[in-house]
Parts: sequence; structure tokens; C-alpha cells
Amino acid sequence: MTSVQNYNNIIFSKNNKVANISLNRTDVLNSFNYDMADELIHALDLCKEDSSIRAIILTGNGRAFCAGQDLQEATGEGSPGIDEIIEHTYNPIIKLIREMPKPVICAVNGVAAGAGANIAIACDITFAKASAKFIQAFVNIGLVPDSAGTFFLPKLIGMQRAAGLMFTGDKISAEEAEKIGMIYKCVPDEDFDSTVNAFANTLAKKPTKTIALIKDLLNQSNSNNWIQQLEFEKKNQKIAANSNDHKEGIKAFFEKRKPEYKGN
Repeated sequence: MTSVQNYNNIIFSKNNKVANISLNRTDVLNSFNYDMADELIHALDLCKEDSSIRAIILTGNGRAFCAGQDLQEATGEGSPGIDEIIEHTYNPIIKLIREMPKPVICAVNGVAAGAGANIAIACDITFAKASAKFIQAFVNIGLVPDSAGTFFLPKLIGMQRAAGLMFTGDKISAEEAEKIGMIYKCVPDEDFDSTVNAFANTLAKKPTKTIALIKDLLNQSNSNNWIQQLEFEKKNQKIAANSNDHKEGIKAFFEKRKPEYKGN
């Protein structure tokens, strides 16, 4: 069953257990202004609260995923300061993605530049079309990366490669991004939509509470040492072991059938 929520700057739909959010300012390569940011934040909040949604796809409409910030908004007369834009737009989006108790899959359908590139790698799992490009474009206009790019990128590809991409603002292909571990998979353009949708539907049938607990552990691993991480694993494992989905998994194992997880 498909349902649609009406927005002006994004397209939101829900098909069974999967929510699909498409950035939709195609005339400016889906670059962010306050209106699109507000709508994306609203949609992500909706996904967080709706227990029937068990996986989320974030993508772009048209030929771009997201070209970052709309510079007209950032540089026009009476425009908000860059710090205000970051606080209003990018910080809340990154926090929602990382704190979402269900998987967020980014489907990079075209260019991902600036904040668009960093939102993409902040998602749990990122697919990209073979024709897509990633650009740490900030330095090209005298800015530093935001949207947690300086946090996630060096962890994904190492400090040297992250510095190279951020210092130069050079483009990187989806194929190279997969090769160096920046994204999960580069997919041929013609297979992209079907591949992403199949993956999202697979995750939506998994034990969602367990995935949330795994995501929590991955988030914590960035600040814990391994001894602390052992303790947090023990804590989350106890929670998982008391979940209905764990009970269903064990029951299905002994009954030699596929489990039917409800996400709790």
C-alpha cells in the first residue's frame, strides 16, 4: 500500500514499510534553502515516530542528489549568517539521521556536493549511481566542510584521503567512492532504483529494534574505547534478547521456517 504526504520542496511516499524521501528543488540541483530543510526535518520526524515505517530511503529528484546550500539564500541581502544556516538546517538533519531508530539508506542519484555529499555519508548505508559524483566543494568558495563531514569522512576513508578531497574540492566518482570505502555500493544506472528498493525492503523485514540497537552501538563506538564498547554491547544485547523479534527468531529457527519480524 502506498501513501503520500504533501510537501512543496520534497516528495514523500510510503510503500508498505519503506518511506521514500526525495529532495525536489530540481531547478537548483536540490540545493537547500530553509523551506526544504524544514520539510525534510518534518518528514524525518514523521519517519521516526511512525512505527509502521521500518526503513527510509533518502534520494534526490532529477539529475542531482543535492548540490549543498542554495547560495542565493546564504548571500542575499538580509540573509541569515552561515552559522544560523548550519544550526537551522544541517545540524538537525544530521542528528535526525544518526538518531533515527531504523535504517536510513541514501540513494545518490546524481551529483552530491558540499553538504549534500556529507549528508549522504552520514546515512547508515549509501548507494550511488555509477554516473554520480561526490564533491567536497566547500574549499572552492572559501568555506570549511560542515554537516559532520570532518567527522565521518576520515573515519570512512582515512585522514589522508579525507584531507586530499577536502583541501582540493576535487570530484570523486561513485566507483572510486566505493573502492575507498566511502559508500556501500556503486550500482549501474539502469539497475539503481530496483537495487535500492530491494535492499530497503529487505531491511524493512529485519528486526527493526535490533537494527536500532546495532546503530546505537556503531554511534557509540566513535567515542568509546574497546573496553567500554564491550560493556555497551552487553547492555544492548540484553535489551535485544528481551525483544519480541528475538523470541520470534528463536521460535522460527527451531520450527525451521523464516521468521516474521514485527520490529519490536
